[in-house]
Amino acid sequence: MSIHSYHHFAKAPATGQPLVLTFHGTGGDEQQFSGLISELLPRAGIVSPRGDVSEHGANRFFRRTGEGIYDMADLARRTEKMSGFIAAHRAANPGAPIWALGYSNGANILASVLFSQPALIDRAVLMHPLIPFRPAPQPGLSGRPVLITAGRRDPISPMALTQNLVDYLGAQGATVELALHDGGHEIRAAEIDAIAGFLA
Repeated sequence: MSIHSYHHFAKAPATGQPLVLTFHGTGGDEQQFSGLISELLPRAGIVSPRGDVSEHGANRFFRRTGEGIYDMADLARRTEKMSGFIAAHRAANPGAPIWALGYSNGANILASVLFSQPALIDRAVLMHPLIPFRPAPQPGLSGRPVLITAGRRDPISPMALTQNLVDYLGAQGATVELALHDGGHEIRAAEIDAIAGFLA
């Protein structure tokens, strides 16, 4: 797979700095989180792909047939493609830690990569993920730092499913942190503070 498999924004990391991949939510694009990473980690590299699936004109990373109902065959294909894209950027930046942040649909494709090829990602932030299935056991997640952020009243990503994901990652040996706010699917300032601390 090529570093050009997706239309994307890219900025090279300074020596010794991480390369941070960002994955937008439904309807977002490659600019959604590039500014945030530049603010939090000014010397870090950034790779931000644009989802190549259109849902009524909104960019996504994989298909769904309804809210919370995933096309699992398409998710598997898109996960393989994204894993190849990440692996290509990892190879192009030898020695740079690979960190990743995804929101909503972007968190879901990032989580799916972690389930299948966890060695590609050294540290991950999953913002408002929705994983409506039980992933297979993945011993490669052991020791991997993961931050999950969520809203307690999120109608799109219910707390019960968020807790299921926390429990699954913990059972695989990942080092999981959970940061909650009292709102819904929106991103709040306390969430950004938690991410800043996690990536510091």
